[in-house]
Amino acid sequence: MFGRIVTAIIFVLLYVFSAIAQERQLVSEKAHHDMDADHSHAGESTETFLDQIETHTASGTSGEPNSTPAPMLMLRKGDWTFMFHGQAFLTLQEQSGARGSDKLFSTNWIMPMAQRKFGSSTLTFRTMLSFDPATVTGRFYPELFQQGETAFGKPIVDGQHPHDFLMEIAALFDTRIGERTLLSVYAAPVGDPAMGPLAYAHRPSASEDPLSPLGHHLADSTHIADDVVTLGITHRAIRLEASGFHGREPDEHRWDLDTGKIDSWSGRLTVTPGANWSGQYSFAHLTSPEELHPAEDVLRMTASISYNRPVAAGNWASLVLWGRNRSLSNGVVSNSYLAESTLRFKTSNYFWGRIENVDRTSDLLATNTNAEEHVIGRVQAWSIGYGHDIRMVPHLQTALGAQATFYAVPDGLKPAYGSHPAGVVIFLRVRPKGMHHH
Repeated sequence: MFGRIVTAIIFVLLYVFSAIAQERQLVSEKAHHDMDADHSHAGESTETFLDQIETHTASGTSGEPNSTPAPMLMLRKGDWTFMFHGQAFLTLQEQSGARGSDKLFSTNWIMPMAQRKFGSSTLTFRTMLSFDPATVTGRFYPELFQQGETAFGKPIVDGQHPHDFLMEIAALFDTRIGERTLLSVYAAPVGDPAMGPLAYAHRPSASEDPLSPLGHHLADSTHIADDVVTLGITHRAIRLEASGFHGREPDEHRWDLDTGKIDSWSGRLTVTPGANWSGQYSFAHLTSPEELHPAEDVLRMTASISYNRPVAAGNWASLVLWGRNRSLSNGVVSNSYLAESTLRFKTSNYFWGRIENVDRTSDLLATNTNAEEHVIGRVQAWSIGYGHDIRMVPHLQTALGAQATFYAVPDGLKPAYGSHPAGVVIFLRVRPKGMHHH
């Protein structure tokens, strides 16, 4: 009951923020990439990579193709610019097989920001909040073959943990050195270090998919980390960053703020060769990331390519991603491969898909959590979905959608899962709808 009440409150908050935005005639941060425009031009982008970095519409300090739309509400007051973005899913999940489950839950986040320019410098304050700890009851939602983190002291298997209430509290300072170079500093008690691509919850290529990727803990799970400090330099289309942060993943108590010494580091190279393209390679040393394996340090590598193309009355966003973990205690190597794409067409229609090929470890079946972890097989997952915006609530961009996921199971897991498990979700998705100028 408490989770349903909080879910209702979230939808009301999104509505109120959007209503205020309408009344004050707020505009999108990237109005020239208006997702509702019927006359978008493929490949057109007047924003440079440096402009995008200074705007900080993504989580952490991640980059993305310059043509990527950002449906962010914006208000200017004096020297300050205030921005707001958010999204919420209300999802009903049904899964087949002996380990399948069903559940009604909500995943959600809101991101308020404030910015001020000082000559050639920009100061940004940003926070990101999620009410997942209340709207995902039982400390996880069902997702076949997913693993990572804990609930009630036990490893979460066939389920995805909720986000922390405090996803990000950050200050960012950027200063231009000439017209083509930007120096950046990012400091966050909780935030997103320079590791991996934009986290799945914020990627345009996954904007309509309510479920996390199976490779989340092999690629982008560091998007909520404690005590993060990042230094970056951007020159034209190339960005180089280094981060120090606390390596332990958030504990299962999602309402509090975890702390710890800076014991882990990462580096990331981002390149944007054109308005529609962006690629990154990142490397990290994670000190004791998993609570169940405290003596195990991990080396993580990721590489990804993002493509975004504005189309008539819509947008097409895609990503390919490789993630790899290597345990420094036992040498176990796990890999994940992902391709996902979302097409918005005729203004109010969405079609998307996701394909994954992911190593799974013995934690998926283990009854003894003290046993040494090892890879037991590779799972493939294919997801396909469709959604349609409906005029349901004023000021909110509301969509009804459905998604089906089919799995290919290695022989060693078939006794537990069956040969052809599958899952289906139906959902209601809402986010603020701002006024757009052309």
